[in-house]
Amino acid sequence: MQRYFITFSYDGTNFSGYQKQPRERTIQNELEKALKEINENKKVEVHASGRTDAKVHALNQKAHFDLDIKITKEKLKKALNSLLPEDIHIKNVEEVSDNFHARYNAKGKEYIYKINMGEYNPLERNYVYQYNNRLDVTEIERAMKYLEGTHNFKSFTKTDEEKDDYVRTLSQTNLIRDLKDVNKITLVFVGTGFLRYMVRNMVGTLIEVGEGKRKSEDIITILKEQNRTHAGKTAAPEGLYLKNVFY
Repeated sequence: MQRYFITFSYDGTNFSGYQKQPRERTIQNELEKALKEINENKKVEVHASGRTDAKVHALNQKAHFDLDIKITKEKLKKALNSLLPEDIHIKNVEEVSDNFHARYNAKGKEYIYKINMGEYNPLERNYVYQYNNRLDVTEIERAMKYLEGTHNFKSFTKTDEEKDDYVRTLSQTNLIRDLKDVNKITLVFVGTGFLRYMVRNMVGTLIEVGEGKRKSEDIITILKEQNRTHAGKTAAPEGLYLKNVFY
Protein backbone atom coordinates (compact mmCIF):
# COMPACT_ATOMS: atom_id res chain seq x y z
CA MET A 1 0.00 0.00 0.00
CA GLN A 2 1.26 3.46 -0.92
CA ARG A 3 0.10 6.84 0.39
CA TYR A 4 -0.21 9.64 -2.17
CA PHE A 5 -0.46 13.40 -1.60
CA ILE A 6 -2.18 15.51 -4.26
CA THR A 7 -2.50 19.20 -5.06
CA PHE A 8 -5.64 20.00 -7.05
CA SER A 9 -7.84 22.87 -8.16
CA TYR A 10 -11.55 23.04 -8.75
CA ASP A 11 -14.32 25.32 -9.90
CA GLY A 12 -16.87 25.03 -7.09
CA THR A 13 -19.79 26.48 -9.09
CA ASN A 14 -21.63 23.22 -9.72
CA PHE A 15 -20.69 21.41 -6.51
CA SER A 16 -22.50 21.13 -3.17
CA GLY A 17 -19.14 21.67 -1.47
CA TYR A 18 -16.06 19.51 -0.99
CA GLN A 19 -17.34 16.94 1.53
CA LYS A 20 -19.21 13.90 0.25
CA GLN A 21 -22.95 13.85 0.81
CA PRO A 22 -25.53 11.32 -0.39
CA ARG A 23 -27.26 12.27 -3.67
CA GLU A 24 -25.20 15.47 -3.98
CA ARG A 25 -22.42 16.31 -6.43
CA THR A 26 -19.29 16.94 -4.34
CA ILE A 27 -15.56 17.10 -5.01
CA GLN A 28 -14.77 14.26 -2.60
CA ASN A 29 -17.36 12.03 -4.30
CA GLU A 30 -15.81 12.66 -7.72
CA LEU A 31 -12.26 12.00 -6.46
CA GLU A 32 -13.23 8.77 -4.68
CA LYS A 33 -15.20 7.53 -7.69
CA ALA A 34 -12.17 8.03 -9.99
CA LEU A 35 -9.75 6.49 -7.48
CA LYS A 36 -11.95 3.42 -7.00
CA GLU A 37 -11.67 2.77 -10.73
CA ILE A 38 -7.87 3.16 -10.63
CA ASN A 39 -7.63 1.01 -7.47
CA GLU A 40 -9.13 -2.08 -9.17
CA ASN A 41 -12.64 -1.31 -7.91
CA LYS A 42 -11.59 -1.16 -4.25
CA LYS A 43 -12.94 1.77 -2.20
CA VAL A 44 -10.51 4.66 -1.56
CA GLU A 45 -11.02 7.27 1.14
CA VAL A 46 -9.69 10.75 0.41
CA HIS A 47 -8.60 13.00 3.31
CA ALA A 48 -8.39 16.68 2.37
CA SER A 49 -6.72 19.54 4.23
CA GLY A 50 -10.23 20.80 5.00
CA ARG A 51 -13.63 21.25 3.40
CA THR A 52 -14.96 24.09 1.30
CA ASP A 53 -18.62 25.06 1.00
CA ALA A 54 -20.90 24.93 -2.02
CA LYS A 55 -19.77 27.27 -4.85
CA VAL A 56 -16.39 27.97 -3.18
CA HIS A 57 -13.33 27.44 -5.40
CA ALA A 58 -9.83 26.07 -4.76
CA LEU A 59 -6.57 26.92 -6.48
CA ASN A 60 -4.34 24.57 -4.48
CA GLN A 61 -6.38 22.22 -2.30
CA LYS A 62 -4.43 19.29 -0.79
CA ALA A 63 -5.44 15.73 0.07
CA HIS A 64 -3.98 12.28 0.73
CA PHE A 65 -5.19 8.70 0.13
CA ASP A 66 -3.85 5.13 0.07
CA LEU A 67 -3.84 2.83 -2.95
CA ASP A 68 -3.42 -0.95 -2.99
CA ILE A 69 -2.02 -1.00 -6.51
CA LYS A 70 1.47 -0.01 -7.64
CA ILE A 71 1.39 3.04 -9.91
CA THR A 72 3.88 5.83 -10.56
CA LYS A 73 2.88 9.35 -9.54
CA GLU A 74 3.08 10.47 -13.20
CA LYS A 75 0.68 7.74 -14.32
CA LEU A 76 -1.63 8.39 -11.38
CA LYS A 77 -1.88 12.08 -12.24
CA LYS A 78 -2.68 11.26 -15.87
CA ALA A 79 -5.22 8.56 -14.93
CA LEU A 80 -7.01 10.81 -12.44
CA ASN A 81 -7.26 13.74 -14.84
CA SER A 82 -8.65 11.46 -17.55
CA LEU A 83 -11.39 10.20 -15.21
CA LEU A 84 -12.29 13.40 -13.35
CA PRO A 85 -14.83 15.95 -14.63
CA GLU A 86 -13.55 19.14 -16.26
CA ASP A 87 -14.17 21.27 -13.16
CA ILE A 88 -11.51 19.38 -11.12
CA HIS A 89 -7.84 19.18 -12.08
CA ILE A 90 -4.95 17.34 -10.40
CA LYS A 91 -1.87 19.61 -10.50
CA ASN A 92 0.65 17.47 -8.64
CA VAL A 93 1.04 13.98 -7.14
CA GLU A 94 3.65 12.98 -4.55
CA GLU A 95 4.39 9.77 -2.69
CA VAL A 96 4.43 10.33 1.09
CA SER A 97 5.05 8.26 4.22
CA ASP A 98 2.24 6.34 5.92
CA ASN A 99 2.12 8.76 8.85
CA PHE A 100 1.56 11.87 6.72
CA HIS A 101 -1.90 13.44 7.03
CA ALA A 102 -3.15 16.22 4.72
CA ARG A 103 -5.29 17.77 7.44
CA TYR A 104 -3.35 17.22 10.66
CA ASN A 105 0.05 18.07 9.18
CA ALA A 106 -1.17 21.37 7.70
CA LYS A 107 0.44 24.40 9.37
CA GLY A 108 -1.63 27.11 7.75
CA LYS A 109 -3.92 28.20 4.94
CA GLU A 110 -4.42 31.14 2.63
CA TYR A 111 -7.84 32.24 1.43
CA ILE A 112 -8.64 35.03 -1.01
CA TYR A 113 -11.93 36.79 -1.69
CA LYS A 114 -12.60 38.70 -4.93
CA ILE A 115 -14.99 41.66 -5.14
CA ASN A 116 -16.18 43.68 -8.14
CA MET A 117 -17.32 47.21 -7.20
CA GLY A 118 -17.94 48.21 -10.83
CA GLU A 119 -20.59 47.34 -13.42
CA TYR A 120 -22.26 43.93 -13.00
CA ASN A 121 -20.40 41.32 -15.04
CA PRO A 122 -22.47 38.22 -15.88
CA LEU A 123 -19.36 36.35 -17.11
CA GLU A 124 -17.67 36.68 -13.71
CA ARG A 125 -20.72 36.17 -11.51
CA ASN A 126 -19.56 32.70 -10.37
CA TYR A 127 -15.95 33.77 -9.68
CA VAL A 128 -16.03 37.36 -8.40
CA TYR A 129 -18.61 38.67 -5.92
CA GLN A 130 -20.69 41.22 -7.81
CA TYR A 131 -21.11 43.93 -5.18
CA ASN A 132 -21.41 46.57 -7.95
CA ASN A 133 -21.13 49.61 -5.68
CA ARG A 134 -18.35 51.81 -4.31
CA LEU A 135 -16.69 50.76 -1.07
CA ASP A 136 -14.27 52.68 1.15
CA VAL A 137 -11.27 50.50 0.38
CA THR A 138 -8.92 52.36 2.77
CA GLU A 139 -11.30 51.79 5.69
CA ILE A 140 -11.61 48.07 4.80
CA GLU A 141 -7.82 47.81 4.75
CA ARG A 142 -7.65 49.44 8.19
CA ALA A 143 -10.31 47.07 9.57
CA MET A 144 -8.46 44.01 8.24
CA LYS A 145 -5.42 44.85 10.37
CA TYR A 146 -7.57 44.51 13.54
CA LEU A 147 -8.26 40.89 12.55
CA GLU A 148 -4.56 40.05 12.54
CA GLY A 149 -3.06 38.19 15.51
CA THR A 150 -4.42 35.51 17.84
CA HIS A 151 -8.09 35.98 18.75
CA ASN A 152 -11.23 34.12 19.67
CA PHE A 153 -13.15 34.18 16.36
CA LYS A 154 -16.49 32.93 17.76
CA SER A 155 -18.24 36.07 16.39
CA PHE A 156 -17.20 35.02 12.89
CA THR A 157 -18.25 31.38 12.78
CA LYS A 158 -21.41 29.29 12.44
CA THR A 159 -23.54 29.86 15.53
CA ASP A 160 -25.04 26.39 15.98
CA GLU A 161 -21.67 24.61 15.96
CA GLU A 162 -20.39 24.47 19.52
CA LYS A 163 -16.64 24.03 19.48
CA ASP A 164 -14.16 23.68 22.33
CA ASP A 165 -11.78 26.12 20.73
CA TYR A 166 -12.52 29.24 18.68
CA VAL A 167 -9.00 30.63 18.94
CA ARG A 168 -7.15 31.04 15.66
CA THR A 169 -4.17 33.09 14.51
CA LEU A 170 -4.31 35.30 11.43
CA SER A 171 -0.67 35.94 10.55
CA GLN A 172 -1.40 38.18 7.58
CA THR A 173 -4.20 40.11 5.89
CA ASN A 174 -3.91 42.09 2.69
CA LEU A 175 -6.05 44.10 0.33
CA ILE A 176 -4.86 43.91 -3.27
CA ARG A 177 -6.05 46.51 -5.73
CA ASP A 178 -6.28 45.31 -9.33
CA LEU A 179 -3.94 47.51 -11.39
CA LYS A 180 -5.86 46.78 -14.60
CA ASP A 181 -9.32 47.41 -13.12
CA VAL A 182 -9.77 49.94 -10.28
CA ASN A 183 -13.16 48.40 -9.46
CA LYS A 184 -11.66 45.02 -8.48
CA ILE A 185 -10.19 44.20 -5.07
CA THR A 186 -8.95 40.94 -3.55
CA LEU A 187 -8.95 40.37 0.21
CA VAL A 188 -6.23 37.99 1.45
CA PHE A 189 -6.30 36.04 4.74
CA VAL A 190 -3.41 33.83 5.92
CA GLY A 191 -3.78 31.91 9.17
CA THR A 192 -3.11 28.75 11.16
CA GLY A 193 -6.64 27.53 10.53
CA PHE A 194 -10.15 28.76 9.81
CA LEU A 195 -13.54 28.02 11.34
CA ARG A 196 -16.67 27.24 9.31
CA TYR A 197 -17.81 30.34 7.35
CA MET A 198 -15.11 32.39 9.13
CA VAL A 199 -13.68 34.05 6.01
CA ARG A 200 -17.11 34.79 4.51
CA ASN A 201 -18.34 36.24 7.82
CA MET A 202 -15.24 38.43 8.12
CA VAL A 203 -15.74 39.61 4.51
CA GLY A 204 -19.43 40.36 5.15
CA THR A 205 -18.40 42.51 8.12
CA LEU A 206 -15.62 44.23 6.14
CA ILE A 207 -18.12 45.09 3.38
CA GLU A 208 -20.28 46.82 6.03
CA VAL A 209 -17.18 48.78 7.09
CA GLY A 210 -16.64 49.74 3.44
CA GLU A 211 -20.27 50.86 3.20
CA GLY A 212 -19.81 53.17 6.20
CA LYS A 213 -22.24 51.16 8.35
CA ARG A 214 -19.43 50.29 10.76
CA LYS A 215 -16.08 51.80 11.73
CA SER A 216 -12.85 49.86 11.24
CA GLU A 217 -12.21 49.76 15.02
CA ASP A 218 -15.60 48.05 15.56
CA ILE A 219 -13.70 44.84 14.71
CA ILE A 220 -12.06 45.02 18.19
CA THR A 221 -15.49 45.04 19.90
CA ILE A 222 -16.92 42.30 17.65
CA LEU A 223 -13.97 39.99 18.48
CA LYS A 224 -14.36 40.70 22.24
CA GLU A 225 -18.10 40.02 22.23
CA GLN A 226 -17.69 36.46 20.88
CA ASN A 227 -21.24 36.56 19.52
CA ARG A 228 -22.13 35.80 15.89
CA THR A 229 -25.08 38.23 15.89
CA HIS A 230 -22.69 41.19 16.41
CA ALA A 231 -20.77 40.58 13.15
CA GLY A 232 -21.95 41.24 9.57
CA LYS A 233 -23.87 38.89 7.33
CA THR A 234 -22.16 35.99 5.54
CA ALA A 235 -20.64 37.05 2.19
CA ALA A 236 -21.60 35.14 -0.97
CA PRO A 237 -19.54 31.96 -1.62
CA GLU A 238 -18.69 32.72 -5.28
CA GLY A 239 -15.87 35.18 -4.50
CA LEU A 240 -14.02 32.80 -2.14
CA TYR A 241 -10.98 30.69 -3.07
CA LEU A 242 -8.77 28.39 -1.02
CA LYS A 243 -5.48 29.60 -2.47
CA ASN A 244 -2.88 27.60 -0.55
CA VAL A 245 -2.24 25.12 2.24
CA PHE A 246 1.12 25.26 4.04
CA TYR A 247 3.04 22.31 5.53
